[in-house]
Amino acid sequence: MKLMQLQRTMARAVMQPLTSSERMQRRAPDGGPMKRYASRFIKPNDRLTSFERLEIYNRQYWFRILAALSEDFPGLHAVLGERRFDAMAKAYLIANPSRSFTLRNLGARLESWLRKNPKWAGANQNLALEIVRLEWADIEAFDGKAEPALRPEDLLSAAGPRLKLTIQPYVRLLSFLYPVDDLLLEVRKEDDDTDFASNAFTEHRKRKRVRAVRKLKPAEIFLAVHRIDNSVYFRRLGLEEFSILTALRQGKTLGAAVESAFSKSKVAPEERPLKVQTWFQTWATLGWFCRPEKKRAAG
Repeated sequence: MKLMQLQRTMARAVMQPLTSSERMQRRAPDGGPMKRYASRFIKPNDRLTSFERLEIYNRQYWFRILAALSEDFPGLHAVLGERRFDAMAKAYLIANPSRSFTLRNLGARLESWLRKNPKWAGANQNLALEIVRLEWADIEAFDGKAEPALRPEDLLSAAGPRLKLTIQPYVRLLSFLYPVDDLLLEVRKEDDDTDFASNAFTEHRKRKRVRAVRKLKPAEIFLAVHRIDNSVYFRRLGLEEFSILTALRQGKTLGAAVESAFSKSKVAPEERPLKVQTWFQTWATLGWFCRPEKKRAAG
């Protein structure tokens, strides 16, 4: 058996879902007995059969990817609860098996999959989708690309209504109907405090908080998910702030972005210049503006 064929043969077996008792299936991917399938490329030893040796890899693969998904989405875990989350995670990973060398990308399709398969979130569908979107933005903000940042003084020297500014690739601009930022931060804090409270008590507090958020009347909030020194932060934005940043990301000029943001604003006209100046100073200090990557000339 050639190396590529061997790798694919083993991968099919290792990635095959476990049974309900978390053991390797008796039926192989090709439809035949798994014992015969395993013996094709794994030798038994004095303690384990070919089947048993392959089962170790099969079980460890699934335990690891399920744990990774749970670690990446503690907020969704809290919203759905232990049992529903576990069932959802298995269904999602069966439908969307890992295709990347890194576990980081496991949840890349989770939001779109949940939209197409609403039964897995049940009555918590809207809140589940919002928390997943925030948690994936958190992952992207943590390791997203960063361009050389523009300093505040760079903006002052180049300021003008026709100026175009580029937002850092790692900054995520999102709107939500629930305060999922507060919910996720609280869930994480409770996870960090598990040394001081029982798991049952911690889960009870999470469920109580989820129910409280779900009962709230939807009220749009605007959020920037960004990073500083390899740590991710959530920053609440006002409507006008969010509108300006979104317009700049879409390629609009500074003048057009500001004009559009305040077109229906309740902020008094005389207060707007100082607000805009303060916002831009804050954004520049945080390093949100960058020099766009130069495009290579076609050759």
